[in-house]
Amino acid sequence: MQHNLLKQTGLGALVLVMFAVFSAQATEESRKPNFLVILADDMGFSDAGCYGGEIETPNLDRLADGGLRFTQFYNTARCWPTRGAILTGYYAQQIRRDALPGLPVGSRPPWARLLPEMLKPAGYRSYHSGKWHVDGKPVEGGFDRSYWVQDQDRFFSPRVHYENDERLPPVEPDTGYYATTAIADHAIRCLKEHAEKHAKKPFFHYLAFTCPHFPLHAPQEDIARYRGRYGEGWDELRRQRWKRMKEQGIINCELSARDPAAEAWNDLSKEEQERWQIHMAIHAAMIDRMDREIGRVLDQLRAMDALDNTVIFFLSDNGASAERLVRGDGHDPKAPPGSWRSYLCVEPGWSNLANTPLRRHKIWVHEGGISTPLIVHWPAGIAARGELRHNPGHVIDLAPTILELAAGQAPKGWDGKPVPTPPGRSLVPAFKKDDAVSRDYLFWYHSGNRAIRIGDWKLVSAGRKGRWELYDLGKDRCESNDLSSKHPEKVRELAGQWARCVEEFRNTATK
Repeated sequence: MQHNLLKQTGLGALVLVMFAVFSAQATEESRKPNFLVILADDMGFSDAGCYGGEIETPNLDRLADGGLRFTQFYNTARCWPTRGAILTGYYAQQIRRDALPGLPVGSRPPWARLLPEMLKPAGYRSYHSGKWHVDGKPVEGGFDRSYWVQDQDRFFSPRVHYENDERLPPVEPDTGYYATTAIADHAIRCLKEHAEKHAKKPFFHYLAFTCPHFPLHAPQEDIARYRGRYGEGWDELRRQRWKRMKEQGIINCELSARDPAAEAWNDLSKEEQERWQIHMAIHAAMIDRMDREIGRVLDQLRAMDALDNTVIFFLSDNGASAERLVRGDGHDPKAPPGSWRSYLCVEPGWSNLANTPLRRHKIWVHEGGISTPLIVHWPAGIAARGELRHNPGHVIDLAPTILELAAGQAPKGWDGKPVPTPPGRSLVPAFKKDDAVSRDYLFWYHSGNRAIRIGDWKLVSAGRKGRWELYDLGKDRCESNDLSSKHPEKVRELAGQWARCVEEFRNTATK
């Protein structure tokens, strides 16, 4: 009997020890921050109110007031390279062979895993809502739940969309569906389920809106909010945005020249001005609606008592687009602008406004194509409120930042094989102090457009045959004063580093 008692006592002690270990582990997991990465699609550097824009974005503005705004943060100039960099922590040229010249199309190498797989050992559940545009499928890549809108041409009636990697039926037009709202609805459902079933676990949510990417589609009641607001035209409104940005300390450069592809607003006829105004009104309506949907997601975080300990990042995948094209269901000029039967783009004039005060647009790697707003909000971990950070950064920095806060470091290898050293830097030091994150260089290459930044020096070219231009971004963020002829030795130095990066990334991508 005594022996049985000892056995029972020992078993009880073991149970108590195991319970204590599991309780401690659960407590540790519950203290870890959650992460919400909100990604806009083709939104300009200055579109949000907190970055100088006239578009109403009260929810983004409140996040900025309660957190940080980065003024020199970069994307890759295009959709899929930015998404690949966010989710892996590597330059696109390191993880897809076709991102470099002369290499065939190829998917990610086996070592280039996505953030959900990296976060899972730290106890995280992961959710995806919206655009994907990365090779593979979301749930296959480690997400626990996903709503994937693949049909970029139809905001009101997507033909191709998926839930948890399973294809859904096409949405019929005029049924009340709008992609921006549907994406937010899915995010809220995931958060509610998390609160009900997994409240003790932290989460990573990747909320990737498809707006304000073309076509310009928005509910008519949203468009009505902006009708008549753009009669002053892109030249005057660029000047007004630039002035507000200087007053707020976001930029210190002069306003770049209007893009030569856009006519002077005052040279347009009254009829042309009337016709052009609606393009920007719809663009603004799309961003306004996205902001209100973000507000609904934030309300859900508040309801879960999770807002304070959720690290929120808001950014855009590239600059605004100057593209002119018609796809999808075509464009019916008799249909109400912004409806599903229409297909409009912002085109160079309004894209130039959206990217104020910077040069060029999406696809180019001049500042207008690669500069993004970055808002970071985390009340439990960032003491600063409403401060600016001029520290340069890049989307490759998001993964190391998240992994440092969640797990301490990135995985050193997979399946017993080491992985290449990630190029990004954690932004955590910059949460406390500006200019606290240093690096050797930042690199860009897309569609023949090339750039590298070392310190304040930036070398950039437009197109495969474009000549190198050199700018001192500390004095000339708008790239108006080309210094290449004055500093040929600096051109050679930076061009040499760019070429070395290409060779290194080529080797990495083909491993």
